[in-house]
Amino acid sequence: MKFNWGTGIVLAFIGFISFIMYFIITMNVDNKYDHDLVSEDYYADELQYQNDINKLENANTLEANLSYEKTAEGLVIHFPETVNYNDITGKLFLYRPSNKQLDFETAISLSNPYLLIPDKRLVDGRWNIKVDWQYKGKSYLFKESINY
Repeated sequence: MKFNWGTGIVLAFIGFISFIMYFIITMNVDNKYDHDLVSEDYYADELQYQNDINKLENANTLEANLSYEKTAEGLVIHFPETVNYNDITGKLFLYRPSNKQLDFETAISLSNPYLLIPDKRLVDGRWNIKVDWQYKGKSYLFKESINY
């Protein structure tokens, strides 16, 4: 068989197509290339985004917003001292960007002016915290990215 320009071009095309197909199959089969979305229902979440903006604006009108600190017991979230903590309702959502299985949501039920998230529920690293809370019919939102 004689190797000429035509044969070289055909072999180059076959090599290129094989190279591309290898990467397509690898990206679809290998779990280390599996990247989940932040939310399964991201279209529905997008429609609720204006509500979040309004809640953030309400939180900015407070004299003091939520604060947090890391203690030996865990993560302590302090609510403003100007509000009666018995009237606070809502929910807390902690999102772990690197591991979906560590995400959790809990309802806010306060017996103190703070909320304690036990240390055993949190692993070291980056967390996105979202506290959606209501006080006397007005909704507030606190969002923060923290390193625990």
